[in-house]
Amino acid sequence: MIALYIALGLLAAFLLTIMVRALLFVPPRPVTAAAGEMEIDHLRLTASLQAMVRIPTISYAEEGRADQKQFDRFVGLLQDTYPRVFARAGFQKLGKNGLLLHLPGQSSGHPSVLMAHYDVVPVEEALWTHPPFSGEVIEGELWGRGSLDTKCTLMAILEAAESLLKEGFTPKHDLYLSFGGDEECLGADAAAIVDYLEQQGIRPAFVLDEGGAIVNNVFPGVSTPAALIGIAEKGNVFADLVATGKSGHASAPPASQAVGILARALHRLHQKPFPFTLTKAARELFDTLGRHSTFLYKLIFANLWCFAPLLNLICKKTGGELNALVRTTVAQTRLSASPAYNVLPNEARAGLNLRLISGDSKEQAKARLARIIRDPRVAVNIDRGSEPSSVSPTKGEAWERLTGAIAAIYPNTIISPYLMVAASDSRHFCRISQHVYRFTGLPLSRAQLQMIHSQDERIPIALLPDLVRFYVQVMQRC
Repeated sequence: MIALYIALGLLAAFLLTIMVRALLFVPPRPVTAAAGEMEIDHLRLTASLQAMVRIPTISYAEEGRADQKQFDRFVGLLQDTYPRVFARAGFQKLGKNGLLLHLPGQSSGHPSVLMAHYDVVPVEEALWTHPPFSGEVIEGELWGRGSLDTKCTLMAILEAAESLLKEGFTPKHDLYLSFGGDEECLGADAAAIVDYLEQQGIRPAFVLDEGGAIVNNVFPGVSTPAALIGIAEKGNVFADLVATGKSGHASAPPASQAVGILARALHRLHQKPFPFTLTKAARELFDTLGRHSTFLYKLIFANLWCFAPLLNLICKKTGGELNALVRTTVAQTRLSASPAYNVLPNEARAGLNLRLISGDSKEQAKARLARIIRDPRVAVNIDRGSEPSSVSPTKGEAWERLTGAIAAIYPNTIISPYLMVAASDSRHFCRISQHVYRFTGLPLSRAQLQMIHSQDERIPIALLPDLVRFYVQVMQRC
């Protein structure tokens, strides 16, 4: 009986603890900021983005496959469209197609970098409702590859700078504009730009690249729009599984075949995901958005010390971005074997795309793949990739600069850190800056986010003025 009383007492204490923690799990005072009036030429913004989209700056991993003339055309378009920016800053071409512009400030200390990329992924034109490089505006939306990723932000950065320079603006500190031409194929433009800045002894106090957006219903129990700022990004690794078997005539197949060996390996990877990991970025996301959630979810997110296994289960079952926030993920993307129906292949290959959680590494992930597969007939090879980035702070002047700009243009929005699960050029800047953030500055729906790298990519032109205003706010704080 005494043991029962003790057990009931412990249960009551546990329930009281998690209830009190949930009741105290309330949001902090929101960030507020005011934005001044600014005239925006809506037609100019639309025309500028249309002109950019109409130039097919498609990048490829294979050397020499990209059409260099299109990239040169794009640079010429920028020079013609933004004469004040290029007259004041000039530009350097670094790497294959990287552009670095330098707007001198009142001081050369504590410089800032605003980033975008102007290359785009290839298209399958037959799948598009409207031509992917037409830049057509249909029912208030501008269609085209790159309209969301990320020619819109490149346009907004340059429009903001051109407008401010017209008014005689000089930033408080040096401002650099960094535009890559091979981000989509893990190219070297951004690395070349960072090499140059490092050689010049320039260590940015603030770096802003594409990344999170303002989204609705992104978190359980939260309906208020949330601005998600990437304070870190996952590593991005391309790997190959190579299964070997006996080649020969398909009329007499052996008991063990390369394709079957590979299929078992892929099944094992699917059945055994990488371990649950709560990074600083994920913890801060759950802490921030959890405070705005319903009481049931507050019970979970205020008490992750005991409910982390439940969260792990939820993430594994739902998959998608929630699951990607808490573990290294393995996407099975490519398959190849015999070129003929009646020929047994000596090898069967599968391509994998791993996104490494903070704290993981390429070599650790390779070793874990081999342990899960447990088959010496399957080789695990790393083709290429990047390690996870460092984690930027969510306190201090650089963070407040960004959150103030968001609050000024998008009031009544929850501002939260998060872990960016995609890769961006900003990872290179972690080498020379401790304050690297990833935020696109746009309110986007789930449907719009899913258009990125897919067919029918398009952006509502009504979003463009506030995007420019956002970058104006950022520049005025630089």
